[in-house]
Amino acid sequence: AACDVADRAQLTALLAAIPDELPLTAVVHTAGVVDDGVLDRLTPERFAAVFRAKAASALLLDELTRDHDLEVFALFSSATALVGNPGQANYAAANAALDALAERRRAAGLPATSIAWGVWAGGGMAGAAAAEEATRRAGVEPMDPALAAEMLCRLVAEPHPTALVAGLTADAFAGPGAGRPRPLLRGLPGRDRPHPAAERTAEPAESLRDRLAKLPPARRTEAVLDVVLTRAAAVLGHRDASAVGAERLFRDLGVDSLGAVELRNQLTAATGLPLAATLVFDHPTPLALAEHLTGRLAPQEPAAPDPAPGESPEDARIRSVLAGLPVARLREAGLLDDLLALAGAPDTPAAAPAGPADGGPDGDIDAMALDDLVRAALKGHATDPTDPADDPRDPDATDESAE
Repeated sequence: AACDVADRAQLTALLAAIPDELPLTAVVHTAGVVDDGVLDRLTPERFAAVFRAKAASALLLDELTRDHDLEVFALFSSATALVGNPGQANYAAANAALDALAERRRAAGLPATSIAWGVWAGGGMAGAAAAEEATRRAGVEPMDPALAAEMLCRLVAEPHPTALVAGLTADAFAGPGAGRPRPLLRGLPGRDRPHPAAERTAEPAESLRDRLAKLPPARRTEAVLDVVLTRAAAVLGHRDASAVGAERLFRDLGVDSLGAVELRNQLTAATGLPLAATLVFDHPTPLALAEHLTGRLAPQEPAAPDPAPGESPEDARIRSVLAGLPVARLREAGLLDDLLALAGAPDTPAAAPAGPADGGPDGDIDAMALDDLVRAALKGHATDPTDPADDPRDPDATDESAE
């Protein structure tokens, strides 16, 4: 029979329609509404909608079935009421009311069992792909419905008014990456075993700033990107930051609104900067976010370097810019061989790839300081004032490097 269980008149009529020859012996309350949101987004109306379906209907069932000789009064509560879950304050509070109702009924000598469930597989309130992925990141696996139903049948016959039934991954709650201790779950198998390695301590924000100040400008974004990828991987439940692509959209990686707030909090701690809750949405990829943070973290750019003896200010500016380029970027652009040729012997052909013996890409070039490489290249291509080909005032002069 269809019935709004939170409506007193409808529920009263439904109970009155039950025939005497088939008396009511069990109530299993499974109603619920999910309207999740971080605390500053919740409103009295959003609380009321969740409480009406979950708590108000349970209280009516308790009141209107007191004169029935019930054997079972089962309430579907949630693990959220017991251990909490970010963004579900209204749902957690409503389910906590069910747990309290079960305690009150048992104290009055009435049957009651409130089960704090984890996530059921096979559809339902948490059946969406995004919801299942979020629970997995939290260390909760969807339960087999047949096994969960068997647990329900067992627990309603037990004397305990409340119970927790959830599929918890060992790594998330009992393994080395379990994070801060959870006293409530201390009794789980393996939880009290000492871990072989302690969790890595995050780099203080001051250390990050100091490290960036010592890096060339072009390498600062890369350093901040490492921080962003590491923190994003932790929020998403990945063990390795390589699982997070630098140019993938956060939403495609599975970062929802709650994950965005958590990542903002992580980056606030890592950088020491006041960051907006919309940070991830304003800068939708890890690389874009790293570039934004670098702009706020990096110190003022140093003034243009003074020219070396015999060097023009323009050459000094070019040398400063090139000195900040990563070797990998020069290689990707196809410029590294040309620079090596310029830095090598005068008879080194520009098209010949430099090898290990002459400090090429497979030799010592990766260990060579980039400013030294650029300086050597500039010296190897210095202009000769007696050569008309190097005189920019000669309209017939040719300069292959200008091409």
